[in-house]
Amino acid sequence: MITEYVLFALPAGITRDEVVRGMREVAPHWQANTELIRKTFVYDAAAGQTGAFYLWKSREAAEQAHGQAWRQRILDTYGSVPEIRYFDTPLVVDNALGQVIG
Repeated sequence: MITEYVLFALPAGITRDEVVRGMREVAPHWQANTELIRKTFVYDAAAGQTGAFYLWKSREAAEQAHGQAWRQRILDTYGSVPEIRYFDTPLVVDNALGQVIG
């Protein structure tokens, strides 16, 4: 498994409600991706940033989902280039599901 960290700057003046609305709009897209195990949206109002932590079956799936078209959409929508990092994820403790995955 791979954890992918994505973070990007938001335009000045955008509200939390607008950010959350955007998250809800894209959620069905991510639910439909069978390579995605989990996505946790994050928002930092003080820093003016948003992003997510993704848990993927593979790095290839993460890279495919966040290819050039996706990056361009973030640039066009929010005016920023996302920072992306990948982490090998050997084990996940999921207390909500009562499982250890990996």
